[in-house]
Amino acid sequence: MTKKTTGKTQGMASDIDFDTEFSPAYGTAVAIADGVERLTVNNPSPFTFHGTNSYIVGNSSVAVIDPGPENEAHFDALMKVLDGRTVSHIFVSHTHRDHSPLAKRLKDATGALTVAEGPHRASRPLHEGEINPFSESADTDFRPDIAIADGQAIEGDGWTLSAIHTPGHTANHSAFALDGTGIVFSADHVMAWATTIVAPPDGSMADFMASIEKLLARTDRIYFPGHGGPVREPASFLRGLRMHRRMRERAVMERIRAGDRLIADMVKAIYVKTDPRLHGAAALSVLAHIEDLLEKGRVTTDGPPSLLGSYRPA
Repeated sequence: MTKKTTGKTQGMASDIDFDTEFSPAYGTAVAIADGVERLTVNNPSPFTFHGTNSYIVGNSSVAVIDPGPENEAHFDALMKVLDGRTVSHIFVSHTHRDHSPLAKRLKDATGALTVAEGPHRASRPLHEGEINPFSESADTDFRPDIAIADGQAIEGDGWTLSAIHTPGHTANHSAFALDGTGIVFSADHVMAWATTIVAPPDGSMADFMASIEKLLARTDRIYFPGHGGPVREPASFLRGLRMHRRMRERAVMERIRAGDRLIADMVKAIYVKTDPRLHGAAALSVLAHIEDLLEKGRVTTDGPPSLLGSYRPA
């Protein structure tokens, strides 16, 4: 039976059902579709759920999507699964350290070409005196052999993967569509188990929402994400995710109108049921919403927006 929990915002249902049923099967490749296998890294955390999903696409000549972090057991499991097969390409959805670092070692072992939107970068420049709180999460060493353009397709032996640039979680985030199948590898942009962290300056809420609209314009049948199990009804899930974010924005605006000036106070009121270990990430999510509200002219502050800034209605 699938276990589902309904997301909440300010005590109201957000019309999005999160599916938290998932068996990681560490060290074992699980066939999830014709010519698609999933291998999950044993790196569970509040941010990675049960761990990072690597995907193998193809049969005798394959592509690997998101090889994962530097993890000896996962590298050994990948090499065991790939034994006797040619790896032509290594696709990287984005450059967080739970997704991209193992690409170099896998490339050295197989001779495959690495493919990604580009190297790591922030969604906006750092403000004077600002420190990027997620800087240690970024794999700034990764440089793809192929900087894939939005919509560009790369063909392999019996498979074609096309890039869908989906900035928001990071500036260089891409999903990959397996052409002709209705399958999209949605990485960290859309996941069944939870909403995505959007943390400035790496992330941008305006970009994230635009990427949601971009995916809604497509007619894909299933998403295989970077963590957890599949999103089986992408269109309805995306609509729920869009509503969830809009409700979160409304909750932030309501707190500011009610007199909350500091993000810390807003987090206490809005994220009452959230694991306290995630309150730091929640604060960054609130900041992302505030940056978007500032751009829309609905909120004002003195100086550039920051976690310690004071905010009021415009």
